Amino acid sequence: MQEALISGFILSISLILAIGSQNAFVLRQGLRGQYVLPLVLTCAISDAILISAGVAGFGALVLAAPWIVTLTKWGGAVFLFVYGAINFRSALKGGGTLDAAETGASGLWVAVGTCLLLTWANPHVYLDTVILLGGLSAQYAPAWAFAVGASLGSLVFFFALGFGASLLRPLFASARAWQVLDVIVGLTMWLIAISLLLGAA
Repeated sequence: MQEALISGFILSISLILAIGSQNAFVLRQGLRGQYVLPLVLTCAISDAILISAGVAGFGALVLAAPWIVTLTKWGGAVFLFVYGAINFRSALKGGGTLDAAETGASGLWVAVGTCLLLTWANPHVYLDTVILLGGLSAQYAPAWAFAVGASLGSLVFFFALGFGASLLRPLFASARAWQVLDVIVGLTMWLIAISLLLGAA
């Protein structure tokens, strides 16, 4: 059981470590110090649900109905293009600082809703959690221990990302730093959207 738990933990972190739309959003909110706990929990709970579904065999259903993946890819790509454009517009306007970002924040439910869309409308999330982790869980016994370990890995990662972002806050007192971050986030969103469309073609 211990091997399954540790393996799930390590594999989960290794899969979500790369910068993605979800990670970029959590990082940005962590820098702002806005709604970090609700967003971290939203990401971690979403991953736990998807990982559990994969371990329970839902990955086989997704593979058997490819139209689900195709629909998710197109919907996710559209959303990511729009979200990326918003970041590019923010970078062009410039003049943002950490204080301005804090006072001009959107509401909690808007932030949580955006986080949910970036999570559940991203096919890469399903590939990593439902299909890949779900498939790998068959190699470990008991499978539920693997799922628990993977879910804990997600929780630790997002807590570290969201709350650890505060260490970079002195850097983001500069308006230029926010412009650079907006461009990086925008490019990340668009590159992921393009990869989704190429995969859907």
